[in-house]
Amino acid sequence: MIKFWNKRVKHGILTENEQLDRELSKIKKEIKNGVKKRFAGSLAIRMVDSGSCNACEAECNALANPYYDLERLGIYFVASPRHADVLLLSGIMTFNMTPHVKEAYAQIPAPKWVISLGDCPVMQAPFDKTYAINAPAENHLPVTHHIAGCPPSPLEIMEGLLEFLKKI
Repeated sequence: MIKFWNKRVKHGILTENEQLDRELSKIKKEIKNGVKKRFAGSLAIRMVDSGSCNACEAECNALANPYYDLERLGIYFVASPRHADVLLLSGIMTFNMTPHVKEAYAQIPAPKWVISLGDCPVMQAPFDKTYAINAPAENHLPVTHHIAGCPPSPLEIMEGLLEFLKKI
């Protein structure tokens, strides 16, 4: 145990990334200001999976942990599209899910926006166009912004949300 503490005192904490923490802090501040200015402090997102592998959803779940903590910035994931401002769409648009995605979009009160998440909604995923796929999502919904990646990391999602806030 003494070896561990001697090494810890000599080298410091090795798991922290100070540059990433500074960058994340800057992004958090900009997001909080953007949400405060454009959405009166509260942005509600309804996430809809239109046929994905759930990797994008797992990365979005990480946004709720204490390190990223989107709720502190005024961004909330809601269960009902009637309470949402934004539809966050992940996954490839499948034939079976297309009417449900359109219905969720129709239930969001105006003004409303669509953000596509990951490579699947824009048909950059490794899927062939078959009878079961209705992608790309922009053929069915007015996509305002796209966050690329397979899957995008939580930091990339936050950067994408910041770009969306600047865009609208």
